[in-house]
Amino acid sequence: MRKIRMFNMISVDGFFAGEDGNIDWHTVDDEFNAFAIENMSSVDTYIFGRVTYQLFASYWPEAIKDPASNDEERHIGKTINDARKIVFSKTLKDVSGWAGSELYSDIDPAEVKKWKAQDGKDLIIFGSGSIVCQFTELGLIDEYGFMVSPVILGAGKPLFTGLDMSLKLKLLSAREFKSNGNVLLTYAAK
Repeated sequence: MRKIRMFNMISVDGFFAGEDGNIDWHTVDDEFNAFAIENMSSVDTYIFGRVTYQLFASYWPEAIKDPASNDEERHIGKTINDARKIVFSKTLKDVSGWAGSELYSDIDPAEVKKWKAQDGKDLIIFGSGSIVCQFTELGLIDEYGFMVSPVILGAGKPLFTGLDMSLKLKLLSAREFKSNGNVLLTYAAK
């Protein structure tokens, strides 16, 4: 059975975006890009909320054509562009502008469980704080990946806003990124 994994870069003080939604504090370099390529090799479906979807859709289709993009960025872009993309939004009306995108207005746990039972690689949620909270509350996330960036924002958007439960996690691994100070903590839902 496929897993649903969550991946988010967070600040040391627990924010996944600045107050205005900015992510310019994310520490991305060659070591991070190598990790991204490695991580993406086990995924064939990306799950997004509206904001993250629009951010990715505005960047990745063009990034693979940009002469300033390096080989790793082009590889990441091609992988995402070619993959299935599931978007949850109550306000978007159309996602046909980015090939492989499917739009859903609500999360149907039975439908998500069918996706997990299908053949293929894992599914992953990037960003998308409200989707992460909803999937967590529904018990649909199998693995949580937190890339802790060495920055204190002081204020911002917490990842689990409005969560009405607690959830114990089991540490699967911890990985230090020497070039940028990031630390990846990977947990399984108990």
